[in-house]
Amino acid sequence: MTLRKPAGAALVAAAALANPAFAASPDSVLGKWQTPTRHSVVEISRCGESICGTLINSDGIRENPDLRDVNNKDESKRSRRVKSLKMLGGFERDDDKWTSGWVYNAEDGGTYKATITPTGTNTLKLKGCIVWPLCKTQTWTRMP
Repeated sequence: MTLRKPAGAALVAAAALANPAFAASPDSVLGKWQTPTRHSVVEISRCGESICGTLINSDGIRENPDLRDVNNKDESKRSRRVKSLKMLGGFERDDDKWTSGWVYNAEDGGTYKATITPTGTNTLKLKGCIVWPLCKTQTWTRMP
């Protein structure tokens, strides 16, 4: 008697190979990422059980290495440097994505609820929301 694998198992295996995020490890988002706006580079690293992201470079930093966080809603933070500023934090692992985190936008000084979802080996989606459903999603690309 010959045992055959169910057809569904082959489809699941094919889906996992076609979509790396399907079986993404918690560390798949670690590394340096290029954002689609202002050519920013954010380094995502481990912060205990969570992840966090630090702004490494941007068009503004290249123009003015001493660029300050002048748009921050908290006046006491407006004198801090934008370079090396923590831009992401507070995330919790939820299967193949990171949820319940926050993203800080130095351009408008706002902090938004955020989710990070790996969409491939070299891409991720970052969704930031003022309140649901007022959200914006960006695709970030891994830097070499």
